[in-house]
Amino acid sequence: MVAALARPGRELAKQLLLIEICAVTLVAAGVSIAVNTEWGVSALIGGSIFVVANAVFALCAFLFVGARAAKMVAVSFFTGEALKILITIALFSVAYMYTEVELVPLKLTYLLVLGINIFAPALFINNKK
Repeated sequence: MVAALARPGRELAKQLLLIEICAVTLVAAGVSIAVNTEWGVSALIGGSIFVVANAVFALCAFLFVGARAAKMVAVSFFTGEALKILITIALFSVAYMYTEVELVPLKLTYLLVLGINIFAPALFINNKK
């Protein structure tokens, strides 16, 4: 019963991650064709930074479920959010220091996936009414 309560949230997180991965792939491929491969790789890196950090958050957020584990649910949620921020900082640092990336596609793709993450759940919720 308790696992059934978390199932809709887990399914929403899976759908959201799948949409984000598809968007990053399509944008990176489109930019590679339209501009050049350096911009495509930079777009792929920028979008991947968000997707990886968001996947870690989703894993942490759904570790515990149920009223008996309410304290652990809150702790795992906040731990997941802190890890998401730290992973984002670390991956941006690695991208800036160790690869030659174009900043425009890197940041624009990151912001695109962030926008998808903000607005897509509202579309899923309104679609079920």
